[in-house]
Amino acid sequence: MVDCDMALTAASRSRGAGSDEERMREIYEFTARSLKTARPVPFGALIVDTRTGERLMRATNAVFRESDPSAHAETRTVRLACKKLKRPSLAGYTMYSTCEPCAMCMANALWARLDRVVFGATITDANRHCLQIHIPAKEVSRRSDMPCIVEGPVLRELCNSLFEHPNMQKAFRTWSTSKTKPAKS
Repeated sequence: MVDCDMALTAASRSRGAGSDEERMREIYEFTARSLKTARPVPFGALIVDTRTGERLMRATNAVFRESDPSAHAETRTVRLACKKLKRPSLAGYTMYSTCEPCAMCMANALWARLDRVVFGATITDANRHCLQIHIPAKEVSRRSDMPCIVEGPVLRELCNSLFEHPNMQKAFRTWSTSKTKPAKS
């Protein structure tokens, strides 16, 4: 799923940049829509202008849909946002992710020069359901020459509910990165 519509409601515009909780709820709701599809995913990311809160891009994980192990929600959202802006820098922007970015996604956020990364569920939460690289996003950022504020968890329980949804639990059993064994036919 991808949505590059930058329009916000008048109510959203009047709140300015909005709170981290509002933005996390927005990407949670967008990602939750995938739970009603044939290929549900618990990972979604949203990039907004840090100052105004204007939405630039949002997307969900598409690893299986695109047969691309790097098609995580965060990397897809960065790629699409950079293409839309026609530049490789996202300085002045903040990313919200339903789950703490893995090392690959956090490195991508750093190379894109994002101001902030805010996450919902943690790597530990995700690891209960699928394989993970156990390096916290804050650690990746701390060990970088590129400054980026990493904050979270924000609305952890809400974002973790994406992993717990029955349709997601069923899908996890088919994932090659699942922590559970595939269902026998």
